[in-house]
Parts: sequence; structure tokens; C-alpha cells
Amino acid sequence: MIQDEDTPEADKGLAQRPLIHLIYGLFALGILSFGLFGPAIIAAVVLAYLKRADLVGTVYAGHIDWVIRTFWWGLLWLVLSAIATVIFVGFVTGAVAMIWIIYRLIKGWLAHCAGETPLPGF
Repeated sequence: MIQDEDTPEADKGLAQRPLIHLIYGLFALGILSFGLFGPAIIAAVVLAYLKRADLVGTVYAGHIDWVIRTFWWGLLWLVLSAIATVIFVGFVTGAVAMIWIIYRLIKGWLAHCAGETPLPGF
């Protein structure tokens, strides 16, 4: 069977669908281990940035953007929460930020499993 160049699996390297699973898996490993495997999150984001150009125009491009935005916005809110611990509200905002990150991780991964792109928003 000859594959068309426009099909998602025509990539010569790691197939694109498992690549997205790997990125979500690394991100989840880092989050759910409470930072013990924090470098896994960095690896997921670096991998997302490295493969971003290869996935332009595919259904997977939205997932790459989703993971990258989740990382940067989550990092911003966690840093602001760490600063806000001085006035004792940082613990609450940090917990809300972690719940938001986990929510986006689950929402994106479920959309990927369904063969869809995560919907923009929350």
C-alpha cells in the first residue's frame, strides 16, 4: 500500500499519533509525580517545539499548540502563586493553577484519543 504524502502517518521518523501520546504522557508524568519527574515536562515541551513545524497542517498541530500554551500559562500562574504565598493566597491560587493544568492535559489527551483537535478556550 502506497501512502500519500498528505496522510498524517507519512512521516519518516516517529509516527505522529504516537508522538502526541508521548508528549501528553511525558507532561502527565511530570505533573502527576508532583515534580519528581519534572524534567519530563521540559522534555515534552522541547519535543513539542522540535516537532511543531513538522506537524503544521495536520490535526496534530492543534495538540502541539495546546501543550505549549498549557505549559507557559501554567508556569506563569504557578510562579505568580509562589510569589503570592507571601500574602497567604498563593496556596489557593497554586492549587487552582494545578487543577487547570491537569484539566487541560486531560481535555487535550481525550480529544487526541477521539481524533479531534482540542477546542480553544479554558
